[in-house]
Amino acid sequence: MINKVKQNVFQLNFQTFGSTVYLIKLNDKNILIDTSSRENERELLRDLNRLDIKPKDIAILILTHSHWDHVGNNHLFNNAKLITNEDLEELPRELKPIQTPGHTQDSFCILYGDVLFSGDTIFYEGGRGRTDLPGGSEEQILESMKELKKLDYKILCPGHVD
Repeated sequence: MINKVKQNVFQLNFQTFGSTVYLIKLNDKNILIDTSSRENERELLRDLNRLDIKPKDIAILILTHSHWDHVGNNHLFNNAKLITNEDLEELPRELKPIQTPGHTQDSFCILYGDVLFSGDTIFYEGGRGRTDLPGGSEEQILESMKELKKLDYKILCPGHVD
């Protein structure tokens, strides 16, 4: 299912478990944040098609962290520049990265104007990502959440909406 977040920001949700995927149309470039789980490949391709976008049209692929439910369809976007926590300096200047370890050590969020793409750091209504998996840290995620509360954003776009 496709939801329009803003004029150039779209949220893609799926029936099977996996992350929510976000599409940003920025300066004639299509930017995808996360790719969900492999089980959602068909739905992801269908939603992109409904937005008149083919996988080859994705210029930048941003991965908020490395869990399987966020990276399962990376293989579809061979033309995209892949951006992970290791190369955040390659982000377009309009996208501000924020380090948010805790759910994983490589977790980060993206602030785009008044929109926060929070990965699995924070969810709606005060929820947050798990810290009981390898690389997780309760202390770090609480600190990351405290830092995110200082930001001036109006729209939260979390990694999971259910």
